[in-house]
Amino acid sequence: MGVPLVQQYRIGKFLLAQRLKRRKKYSLVLMLEPLFRCNLACAGCGKIDYPDETLAKQLSLEECLAAVDECGAPVVSIPGGEPLLHPEMPQIVEGIVARKKFVYLCTNALLLEKHMDRYTPSTYLTFSVHLDGMQQEHDLAVCQEGVFDRAVKAIQAVLARGFRVTINCTLFDNADPEKVAEFLDYARDLGVESVTISPGFNYERAPRKDVFLKRNASKQLFRDIFRLGKARKRGSKWRFNQSSLFLDFLAGNQTYECTPWGNATRNIFGWQKPCYLLVGEGYAPTYKALLEETDWDSYGVGKNEKCSQCQVHCGFEPTAVDDTLNHPLRALRVALFGPRTEGPFAPDLAERMPLAQFSGSPAESDPAAPETTAAEDRPAVV
Repeated sequence: MGVPLVQQYRIGKFLLAQRLKRRKKYSLVLMLEPLFRCNLACAGCGKIDYPDETLAKQLSLEECLAAVDECGAPVVSIPGGEPLLHPEMPQIVEGIVARKKFVYLCTNALLLEKHMDRYTPSTYLTFSVHLDGMQQEHDLAVCQEGVFDRAVKAIQAVLARGFRVTINCTLFDNADPEKVAEFLDYARDLGVESVTISPGFNYERAPRKDVFLKRNASKQLFRDIFRLGKARKRGSKWRFNQSSLFLDFLAGNQTYECTPWGNATRNIFGWQKPCYLLVGEGYAPTYKALLEETDWDSYGVGKNEKCSQCQVHCGFEPTAVDDTLNHPLRALRVALFGPRTEGPFAPDLAERMPLAQFSGSPAESDPAAPETTAAEDRPAVV
C-alpha cells in the first residue's frame, strides 16, 4: 500500500462515520473537473472532443470550492483536460488543502516544472502524473514524441522540492506484461510514492476505438503482470495507490458491482450522471440531486451496454474499499501474498443478462456533445 498513514487514518475515520450514520450512498472521492481543455490529444481520451466554445469554459474558484463543500468527500481528484491550464488552479488547490482534503492534481506534466513554484508542498497535495508505460508505450498513447522524457524530468524536479508524487497509468490493448512489469520497476526506482493502474475505459467519443482492453483480456493481463512480480520477488516492492482487493478484482478474482456514486463528478455542465466515464447521460444541478435523482439501477456491467467492458478504478475501487471494511482478513491476505494468478476467474456480471436485453439507459442530452452511437463491443462472457 503506497498511501501515507495519515491519509489512511482520515479516510478510515470518514468511512466509519458514514457507517455509523447508516449512509448508503456517499462519495469517497470528488472528481473535480474544472475544464476540458488540454495540451495533448491522446488516442484513448473521450474528454476533449468538444467545440471550441465548450473547451473555453471553466469552473471558477468559487464554484470549485463550493463543490468540495457540497460533496464532502475526503479526497479530491482534479482531472481534465489539463488542470494546470486553469489560471486559478493554485488558489483552488490552496482552498482544498485548507479544508484538509487530500488533493490529487492530475497532470501530463508538460507544464509542471513551469508552474511548480505556484504550489506549496503539503501532506494534502499530490501531483498525479499520467504515464502509460515506458517511453515508447507512453509517447504512442499520447500521440506525441518526447512527452515521456519531459514528464520524468518534471517528476524529478517536484520530488526534489518535497512534493508528493504518484503515477497514473492506464493500460490499453497493446500492453505487454513484461513491459508493464519493467515500468512498475522503473516507477519504484524513480522514487514516486505509488502507482494507480487501471485498464482504459471504452469512451464512445475517443479518437480511436481499437485501443481498449476487453474484460477477459484485461484480467489475464493483470494476472500475467502480478505473476511476473511474484516470480521475480519484485512485486512486493511495487507500491500501488489502490486497495489490495481492487488489484485482486483486476486479476479476475472478485465479482464486484461498480459503485458509481463513490467517485462523484462535478464539471462545467454540473454533477455528471452517473459517473466520470459516461458522457451524455445528463447532469444534476446539485450533489444531493445527483444521489437522489439518478437511476442508478440502469448502470453497471450486466445492466448497461456502455458499461459492458468497464473495470476502471473510479467505479470499482469504492466497492473494493467497502469490501475491505467487510472482510479485512481477506484484504490483508491479498496485500501480503498478492492476487491469485492461477485458476478460473470469478463469475463475471456480464453473464447475468442476455445480450438481447442490453439496451442501455435512456440518455439525457449532453449540453455540448454530438450524438453518439451505442458501443460496438458486446460484453465478454467467461
